[in-house]
Amino acid sequence: MDKIKTLLVDDHAVVRKGLASLLGTCPEITVVADTGDGEEGVKLALELRPDVVVMDLQMPGMGGVEATKRLVSEWPAANVLVLTTFGASTALRQVQDAGARGAVLKSADLETLRHAIAEVAAGKSYLAPDVRQIMANDPPMPSLTPRQRQILLSLTRGLSNADIATMLGISLPMVKEHISELLRRLGVANRTEAVAIAMRNNLQDL
Repeated sequence: MDKIKTLLVDDHAVVRKGLASLLGTCPEITVVADTGDGEEGVKLALELRPDVVVMDLQMPGMGGVEATKRLVSEWPAANVLVLTTFGASTALRQVQDAGARGAVLKSADLETLRHAIAEVAAGKSYLAPDVRQIMANDPPMPSLTPRQRQILLSLTRGLSNADIATMLGISLPMVKEHISELLRRLGVANRTEAVAIAMRNNLQDL
């Protein structure tokens, strides 16, 4: 039986080497290459055509969502398995929308990872039980208008209403109105809860 050719993309060298060592104990899997860079990961995947690309979600430069999106756009048959410590449901949904076939948390044991790689290599979708739990317990954040997103990002940066008014070139009463509408949209009572939602969904980095 042909081995499952696997490419590892993770910005932490220790993680890559550890994964390569662990997967080396699985007779049905072979690691063909590894890289710490999302853009390089896309290039390697297009060159080597592995059966599975194990992709970290958060990396400097091109992160897992953008790398997956670019890879799948150029090679629709690519099988991407996200492996991450990051448990925000929005980011997991984003990488699914980008074309990833599965997701596993880095806390998963070897058997879970092994099973996930085999399922994804076969062209199937696979979400580890803990990933499914995260997504079930953390429903999607409601869509926001560009202005609401600006306001929310401003709140995560600790800007006052006056600061936001100056930055956006709008009146103070308009800022207050936008914030009130944002809170209603998010279903929260105050700025602190709104910021918590933004942080949980990784919006502060967008």
